[in-house]
Amino acid sequence: MIAGLLAGVAAWVGTPSVDDVQARVRALAKARGTPMLAAKQVPTLLAQAVVATEDERFYEHHGIDGLGLLRAGLDDLRTGCLCEGGSTLTEQLVKEVYLNGSDRGRDKLVDVVMAFKVETVLDKEQIMADWLTLAPTGPTSYGMQPSACLLFGQPLERLTLAQYALLAGLPQSPVLNDPLTHPDSALRRRSQVLDAMAAHRFVSDAQLAVARAEPLRPRVTIQSQVCG
Repeated sequence: MIAGLLAGVAAWVGTPSVDDVQARVRALAKARGTPMLAAKQVPTLLAQAVVATEDERFYEHHGIDGLGLLRAGLDDLRTGCLCEGGSTLTEQLVKEVYLNGSDRGRDKLVDVVMAFKVETVLDKEQIMADWLTLAPTGPTSYGMQPSACLLFGQPLERLTLAQYALLAGLPQSPVLNDPLTHPDSALRRRSQVLDAMAAHRFVSDAQLAVARAEPLRPRVTIQSQVCG
């Protein structure tokens, strides 16, 4: 027990401070050409869609989801494939802004420790906003705000449940689930997100039925529309 405590202290001291996390998010967003999303700008349905599919205990853990890691490990053993990451949204954010997108080898331990640190300086709403700002949404595109405009011709706060579900499903595989080039795959992924939201009781059966029936994209010409 003492050895474990000492190892934890050493890991905490040996990893960088995260006081600059917001500055790093801002710099990376600028480099990727995506606007920063403020916490108050995050639609509730979009946050719920992301939680249901990416990190179901996001509002309960402190950066690390032990149950999620265990489940991911068991799934990997069952399938014989190192496919499940088990990373929380906070870990994913750390990986992007501090670890150049990689959490392999020693970087995984660094990612875990720094995720704890981030949750001591940022609240959950800001972490969600930062994650949504940097999330990959296409082969070369990032951020939920510009993707809402590109795909639906509407600002993020004016989307439908089905559209939020589609956006929330993109980061897992932004190329394969791109609705512009792989509509069938995007539709399946949207259905998975909607099912997850229903399982978590974020939406009613009536809302689910309406969302399922909605076309993948609006039947309008969106290129000329202006959105923010």
